Amino acid sequence: MPAVRYELIKECKQSGARLGRLHTPHGIIETPCFMPVGTQASVKGISPDELHAMNAKIILSNTYHLYLRPGHELVREAGGLHGFMNWDKAILTDSGGFQVFSLAKLRKISEEGVAFRSHIDGSKHFLTPEYVMEIENALGADIIMAFDECAPYPASYDYTKKSMERTTRWAERCLEAHKNTEKQALFGIVQGGMYEDLRKISAKDLVSLDFPGYAIGGLSVGEPAELMNKMLDETVPFLPSDKARYLMGVGSPDYLIEGVFRGIDMFDCVLPTRIGRNGTVMTPNGRLIVRDAKYAHDFSPMDPECDCPACKFHTRAYIRHLLKTGEMYGLRLATIHNLHYLLNLMNQIRDAIMNDSFLDFRREFYEKLDGRKC
Repeated sequence: MPAVRYELIKECKQSGARLGRLHTPHGIIETPCFMPVGTQASVKGISPDELHAMNAKIILSNTYHLYLRPGHELVREAGGLHGFMNWDKAILTDSGGFQVFSLAKLRKISEEGVAFRSHIDGSKHFLTPEYVMEIENALGADIIMAFDECAPYPASYDYTKKSMERTTRWAERCLEAHKNTEKQALFGIVQGGMYEDLRKISAKDLVSLDFPGYAIGGLSVGEPAELMNKMLDETVPFLPSDKARYLMGVGSPDYLIEGVFRGIDMFDCVLPTRIGRNGTVMTPNGRLIVRDAKYAHDFSPMDPECDCPACKFHTRAYIRHLLKTGEMYGLRLATIHNLHYLLNLMNQIRDAIMNDSFLDFRREFYEKLDGRKC
């Protein structure tokens, strides 16, 4: 048996939305799912026990950051990420490609790999597909990602084509270098920027390599939502139905809805923790900036429909007070709510797919969010 296996349960009769299960060495994950991001082996401000209470079954950690600090060999010595951070559920590590390629002024790309300077201390490093596999094998996540080149937006057709072709060659090298196939599943990453034909070519080439799962990268990087959805429409049909489909770096509620609508199974994003630390929370009616002065005397919950600890036990006025005075508990409460909101949204999405009512759910979601008709 492969380390990770996707099981398709059903497709919604109203749409292409999929209900499935992802079988991993550290448990079964019901899909579609959202993965909280623990960049440096910690979901910012949240304990493993709190993640368990939210019913999070998988989290994401970042290869680039963990390679620089504390180092993959130290994590290996601790028993991998599961032992290091005391997390007994599934973990996915990205390849660090997005972080490396975002360092435009600090890195140089070649066919062999990427030379870059650390954003921490300026030290020199060189990552190759083979070395990234060594790092990810040491980190020990259940799902690891191939080293890819993430083209910026906007980018020319010629640049994006060369970048996409290099990503495919690097994917082959990752497959050859990946050693721990019995305990870790290596997913390939479809690239191709905002060009339909390149997305199709990338998907077909990667599928021919027979990865156990496929991610779609290079989206939600500043392009309009309509363009992202168009790229999904052009890409997803070329991915196998018996493998997991993962849309990288997407976490706003409407993007999750649209991804599921187009057959995506897995999502991740720093958005819920990042905006939570800035005093913004997600609700069915849109974002609420709880730091705003108008909530100083508002003794209602942040989200009256939510049953998370922040909304059950505290008011907008209290949480605003904590945020304004710099109390860490306020940042934690906003973060707890946002993660709970997205994980619960995925629960509702899965129920709607099971009941063949996802299009109805999608319509009601947008009507409540902004009055939009769809």
